[in-house]
Amino acid sequence: QVQLVESGGGLVQLGRSLRLSCTASGSIFSYNTMGWYRQAPGNERELIASIGHFGGTKYADSVKGRFSISRDNAKNTVYLQMNNLKPEDTAVYYCNRVGPDGRGIADWGQGTQVTVSS
Repeated sequence: QVQLVESGGGLVQLGRSLRLSCTASGSIFSYNTMGWYRQAPGNERELIASIGHFGGTKYADSVKGRFSISRDNAKNTVYLQMNNLKPEDTAVYYCNRVGPDGRGIADWGQGTQVTVSS
């Protein structure tokens, strides 16, 4: 049973925007903090944005001011609006329920590839 499905990635030029979506099963999404992670080649997966059930948000310094996370609790969906994209944003992006240590709790989905060209 697929529990996390990410979409919306693609190839874009420097400075452009993308909006990612992630639909989760209710058992993962409901009343939990959800986050977006990314993993670039050769790097560990990192948490870049998170949102609580009532909308409180946190961002990694690398994306603060450029990315915005939001959620639709009725649709079990979390979004990541990415503006002013840079080549260093190139990575596979994943969503997950965020654990107390910042790690994802559920089994990972397939992710969505974001590639930013210069």
